[in-house]
Amino acid sequence: MTDSLRRQRGAVTAELAMALPLLLVITLGLVWLLSLGAAQVRMVDATREVARAVARGDDAAAATARGQQIAPHGAELELTTEGRHITVVGTVEVDGVGGVLEVLPSVRLTASAVAAQEDPP
Repeated sequence: MTDSLRRQRGAVTAELAMALPLLLVITLGLVWLLSLGAAQVRMVDATREVARAVARGDDAAAATARGQQIAPHGAELELTTEGRHITVVGTVEVDGVGGVLEVLPSVRLTASAVAAQEDPP
């Protein structure tokens, strides 16, 4: 093997050693963004579930408890009624992934749902 090939071989190893941590950070960042998307979907589902349940005539406390089961951990659901409209607003703070991305700021996710109160049968 010539000296030129040995140097090129070492350069490839050095480049790979420099690129792997960057690829790992990018991958963790994408996973974090996906987890934010999943948390947002869960917040939307939770607020819709609570609004629909209260609109059907279910107990507000029971409906909110059911929404808390759907929502991400630490979520707050606020239920308000104006006339025949039920509004539910949910908020949650999502922290960055531990380790390398722990320095990322936490993100506040919000979702709201409105439902019209149904007439009793």
